[in-house]
Amino acid sequence: MTRIKHCGITSVQDAELAADAGAWALGMIFWPGSPRACDPATAVEISRRLRRRAEIVGVFVNQPLDEIATYAEEMPLSIVQLHGDEGPSFCTEVARRTGAKVIKAASVGSRSDLQALQAFRNADFHMVDARVEGMRGGTGQVVDWDLVATRFSPVPLILSGGLTPENVGDAIDRVRPWAVDVASGTESAPGVKDPAKLQELCAAVQAVDAEVPAA
Repeated sequence: MTRIKHCGITSVQDAELAADAGAWALGMIFWPGSPRACDPATAVEISRRLRRRAEIVGVFVNQPLDEIATYAEEMPLSIVQLHGDEGPSFCTEVARRTGAKVIKAASVGSRSDLQALQAFRNADFHMVDARVEGMRGGTGQVVDWDLVATRFSPVPLILSGGLTPENVGDAIDRVRPWAVDVASGTESAPGVKDPAKLQELCAAVQAVDAEVPAA
């Protein structure tokens, strides 16, 4: 089963819609540079209502450890996603301080980018996104699936980057990720989810999973 992480959640209503559509995880962005940044008070309410139904993920970009730890405690967060230039030792310390699992995200545009991610063996999950200069995720650009498919690692892979209800099936078929991460592909505007697209994406993921032969 391919799990679905819906990212860029900014409202309780959208969080509930995503959970109803079968989300494995709900991602709230706490980096102020994002158009999908979530208000902390809203994130607390989302966690309170939905933490028994989905993983609650906080997304950070090059933010101080103390700040991340504070968010993780106040929400609370079950997963911390590091989407900046954080190193392996920082990931280890985040896990130690927060007790949360860690997603290390990387923008991938070349084989060397993919290989650099292998240094994060201590992370619970790896995420790959398309490399677009000057942007940190949410680009709507598709990562090179054939390149990502060459990755060899025991760390579960979360595939991100320009996924939509129309292309997610092809992406899963070619990469076989542990989970997919979707933000812009299920939105009507940045930070605003489209209920129909949420359902369509879930149906597309289920359809391609149903085609996988039993082991």
